[in-house]
Amino acid sequence: MQTLSVPAAIKNTYPEAQIHWITRKDMAPLLKGHPAINQVWDFDRKEGVLGLIKLTRALRGEKFTHIYDAHNNARSRIIVSILRPWGFLGVGPQFIRRSIRRWKRFLLFRLRINTFEMPFSGQRDLLEPLLPWGVSKFPPPAPQIFPSEESRQKAREVLKDYAGTIALAPSAAYFLKRWPKEYWKELILLCPEHKFVLLGGPEDSFIEDIRAVAPERVLNLAGRCSLQVSSSVVAESSVLISNDTGLLHVAEQLGKKTIALMGPAPFGFPSRPSTKIMEIQLPCRPCSKHGQGPCVNKEKFHQCLVDITPTQVAAELKTLLGRQP
Repeated sequence: MQTLSVPAAIKNTYPEAQIHWITRKDMAPLLKGHPAINQVWDFDRKEGVLGLIKLTRALRGEKFTHIYDAHNNARSRIIVSILRPWGFLGVGPQFIRRSIRRWKRFLLFRLRINTFEMPFSGQRDLLEPLLPWGVSKFPPPAPQIFPSEESRQKAREVLKDYAGTIALAPSAAYFLKRWPKEYWKELILLCPEHKFVLLGGPEDSFIEDIRAVAPERVLNLAGRCSLQVSSSVVAESSVLISNDTGLLHVAEQLGKKTIALMGPAPFGFPSRPSTKIMEIQLPCRPCSKHGQGPCVNKEKFHQCLVDITPTQVAAELKTLLGRQP
């Protein structure tokens, strides 16, 4: 999601550029409405390496002049090696690969020495490698996600009487990135004048327990919507309150008012003024690149999120709702 600032940033510098984007098949619908992307190439992971090679051979016919490898993973390296087979000799399209900065990560997580630019910013870190091409490292203004009218209509249908209410994203890939379940319940009870919509995946069965605290004004859509429709639900909501997870970055790219509950991981930090970051400054933070743990706080387990109270979040929500767009 955070990479969606890259196409517009490139277009701002090179208005005539033709930008092609390679992404996973499940993510492609989120990109196809982007006005700065000329063509989306989607890859089905089920097809494996052979499918990736077949796709990349088709890409060779486009005769690209510049290639940016924003992810620097095994799949992107295969793509680059086929598109730039003589790259090791400096022959072929101009090329930039985003550094994973392993040495900086070692210093941060092992020795507690932070040499990263502060504050952390996921979007800035994806744009900064393009500075040699004259592209700004500051994210272009939102929106950078453009939900289709079809997905917006589906969102309105599932929301019914909940359009314009508050969306909550209580899940995250790792437990340590999740604000406690009981806190979500308490937040709902602290805001009796509001309706809430819960978002998550089909595996997030715990979200139904949150809905049960006030079923007359809480709608559970976890597992009921595709990523595209969930993104449109966020677009139709007034505010999103979210853990450090994908929907947080969807809201950011939509320019939606957002409260981000940031815990152990540093690289998903929001970048836009529409987002209020809530965090607890601790010497043990950040403790892992993705929040996979273990918690290293010997005094209080999960303190980075446990010490953000529902009362504090409710107060920030009230402030955010009263702020002009």
